[in-house]
Amino acid sequence: MEKDYHVLSKKGAWGDQGDGTYVNPILPGDYSDPDAIRVGDHYYAISSTLHCSPGMAVLHSKDLVNWSMIGHVVQDLTSIGPEYNYDRMNRYGRGVWAGAIRFHNDKYWVYFFTPDEGLFMSTATDPAGPWEPLHRVWEVAGWDDCCPFWDDDGQGYLVATHFADNYNIHLIKLSEDGKELLHDSARIIHQYKGSEANKLYKINGTYYFFHSEVRAREGVEARDVMMLRSEHIYGPYEEKEIIHTHGKEIDREPNQGGLVQTVSGDWYFISHQGSGAHEGRPLHLLPVTWVDGWPIIGEDTDGDGVGEMVWGGRKPMNGHPATVLSTSDDFDRDDLKPYWEWNHQPRADKWSLTERPGYLRLHACQPIDKDNFFAVCNVLSQRTFRTVHNEATAKLEMGGMADGQEAGLCHFAKTYCTIGVQQLNGIRILKFNNSGTVIWGPKLTGTDLWLRSIWNMDGISRFEYSVDGMQFESFGDAYQLSWGHYRGNRVGVYSFNTESEQGYIDVDQFGYEVRGVDKE
Repeated sequence: MEKDYHVLSKKGAWGDQGDGTYVNPILPGDYSDPDAIRVGDHYYAISSTLHCSPGMAVLHSKDLVNWSMIGHVVQDLTSIGPEYNYDRMNRYGRGVWAGAIRFHNDKYWVYFFTPDEGLFMSTATDPAGPWEPLHRVWEVAGWDDCCPFWDDDGQGYLVATHFADNYNIHLIKLSEDGKELLHDSARIIHQYKGSEANKLYKINGTYYFFHSEVRAREGVEARDVMMLRSEHIYGPYEEKEIIHTHGKEIDREPNQGGLVQTVSGDWYFISHQGSGAHEGRPLHLLPVTWVDGWPIIGEDTDGDGVGEMVWGGRKPMNGHPATVLSTSDDFDRDDLKPYWEWNHQPRADKWSLTERPGYLRLHACQPIDKDNFFAVCNVLSQRTFRTVHNEATAKLEMGGMADGQEAGLCHFAKTYCTIGVQQLNGIRILKFNNSGTVIWGPKLTGTDLWLRSIWNMDGISRFEYSVDGMQFESFGDAYQLSWGHYRGNRVGVYSFNTESEQGYIDVDQFGYEVRGVDKE
């Protein structure tokens, strides 16, 4: 019996089903603004990170379905500007926006805009890093969604949207080293309401310019995915819609993404879908077919030459095992695993993996604003996922705490919620804080504390604690995970002190268990 992939998706299935098929999303978490390429038989993708550090996530796959994070392009957000630093933390919802990755002259190239500071680029010989120090190509505000392209004659170009100027899309030549824009060459090649998500390709001698824009259909505005094509890079271009989108409640608007061709010659579209739900914008994979020289994304169900959302199908290639989505850490390395990101740029002298090997030591910082969790520096977090069962557990050792210090497990996006311990007058007390609504718990006499958050598809989290790691008790109220600042919900650990710079905690383990539905 043929699978109903849409039903499976609604039930919580995702990714590789273990029987040669897959279900969308292929990654049920916040991997927004993706772009993807193939080099040999390896696939690489990038995803925007906004105010999180390190910036611009890099992912790897062998089959376009099973992905893992392998690194970041930007190690220090202050190389973009001072507002990203722990003493300002002033770039929520901004920062590293959608970019593009390309392979050219035996190097990987990534370009991206931030809406306030300009255009940046970096290169690497290995996409896992290290990446060259970030280079600012253009100091400017109001631009986004760029993509580099090198033509057959070696001339490089950049396509980008000037969103502050009526969403005009410009095509500009690059210098030979790719580090400068030749502004005299700039031309506006397209404009429409909300036109962005730009990618530029040359396929079988024809230039294809991919983008999305906001159009009204039956009185409802949705983001439509468009393709322009021309025999000449500056046009004139023909235009065609290549997938219908029907709004966030129906197909979740697949739009931002990239086309990629497999070794066998098949084409696919890697995309995010933006519903503004607690998981953010998850990663999806859609087949691409070519008809009369135009790509059709998804499936043309009604014969109008335009695709519709596809919720699953046969894997692009077999022979690669399903990835067990694990983001747990026992901190036994001298660097953080790639799925960890700090809230803005952390204070380097306030965390360590070497002071006590096998532990993450978080020294307490004084917040910029003592009554604002979003002003707490050195909050270390990762993406939360939308699956049938999620369980995040942190084991803390509290022996190094000082008066005024608070530390624990947190969720945050638009709102925040913490379960932790606060030390007052030498006494440690369990504390729950839902965006300023505090519930105090019992005194804690030992030095070990386990804190846990459990949530499912609806994103309602319930919290537990344990003093022995075996017997857990409920504590605090239920908390609705949220979306905010263009990010899905984050889960992580924190430590701060409103009275001084004293105290630390040691995080022994962070376990994150993700479970989907049984394979059908």
